[in-house]
Amino acid sequence: MGPPLSPVVANIFMESFESIALESFHLQPKVWYRYVDDTFVIWPYGHEALLEFQDHLNNQHPDIKFTMKVEAIGSLPFLDVLVTRHVNGSIGHSVYRKPTHTDILISVPRTGQTLRASCNILHQQQFND
Repeated sequence: MGPPLSPVVANIFMESFESIALESFHLQPKVWYRYVDDTFVIWPYGHEALLEFQDHLNNQHPDIKFTMKVEAIGSLPFLDVLVTRHVNGSIGHSVYRKPTHTDILISVPRTGQTLRASCNILHQQQFND
């Protein structure tokens, strides 16, 4: 997973990157939200300007590249949320499950912490307490 400081350093770098990249472009997104390496943007200037903006972002640093997904039929998955644009202009959301989601979960007694505790105890009574 890397050193514990890596996410902090990456976040500081990306904040600086975003600040410079956004300030140096002639159009500004209506919304710009980032979580780790995923960014949600509302872009009100049309598709051609969006492609130009993506190209601008990708030219800021040789190791940072942005890809994009555009909404389809008024909705766009972002992380585990399906963001929906309604006809009246409001935005809604619901839980998003990827098409590969199976609803199969690990049973509680087999989770790592419980299993480790049951292996490390000296007596069954300690486990029950």
